[in-house]
Amino acid sequence: MKTTLDELQAYVTVVDSGSISGAAEQLQQTASGVSRALSRLEEKLDVTLMRRTTRRLEITEEGIVFLAQARKILASVEEAEEQMALRRQLPAGRLRVNAAAPFMLHSIVPLVAEFRQQYPDIELELNSSDQIIDLLEQRTDIAIRIGPLRDSTLHARPLGSSPRRILASPEYLKLHGEPKSVASLSQHSLLGFTQPESLNRWPLRNEQGNSYTINPSLSASSGETLRQLALAGAGIVCLAGFMTDKDRESGNLQQVLKRETVEAKQPINAVYYRNTALASRITCFIDYLSQQMLEA
Repeated sequence: MKTTLDELQAYVTVVDSGSISGAAEQLQQTASGVSRALSRLEEKLDVTLMRRTTRRLEITEEGIVFLAQARKILASVEEAEEQMALRRQLPAGRLRVNAAAPFMLHSIVPLVAEFRQQYPDIELELNSSDQIIDLLEQRTDIAIRIGPLRDSTLHARPLGSSPRRILASPEYLKLHGEPKSVASLSQHSLLGFTQPESLNRWPLRNEQGNSYTINPSLSASSGETLRQLALAGAGIVCLAGFMTDKDRESGNLQQVLKRETVEAKQPINAVYYRNTALASRITCFIDYLSQQMLEA
């Protein structure tokens, strides 16, 4: 008997999700059905791909080797299906997009409805991560990276840039007063990032140059968390325009130390692997996102 695509998909999904129940949920199947598919696959191959215990699944050495081939086969099938869709001029298939939570919420989510109207055959899967991910490991087609790029194995498409500004809520400023100089920031509650440390270097002119490293009174890993804290009057923050422009327009956040602020724009790039053919579903999403950011 020959291996089926359903069995390969079950195996890869179990590995990626870390459990049979997780794979069953993703594949919309029963856990027993996924388990049987995995057992059939091992029987056909006459190898043990995964060791099962009551607490966890552990992939074997043979399983690791087979996993790479299984991924290639499934990717080839997806590519073949994509080529058929191209013949009909209809980009199709699953498109996995990853971005930091603030960019996902403020820049991508508002565009999803219109994008889906234009490309109804594309199945969007949106994932958020405030850390840099491995695209292959996370099975991601496109990742939006904000800031300088360091990974040379990736291809990048510039989408634009976003300025960083020093901001506080009117309530905070009414209660604590507005800082009159960079030095006076030490007397205020400053909201900063747990990592990377570079985001705690604010673009401000001072005696040491054109950046001011803060010692946060309150830290968070997510820019969206810091935004919410600033809106709640917890302190002064430095955030990108893409997530705070509407707050400034509405008056919920106000820019402070405007004269002392150095123009510092964070580059925004869509990244993907160079060694893969660029599917039409990837191209049309990047084109759409780029156009919308240009018009914003």
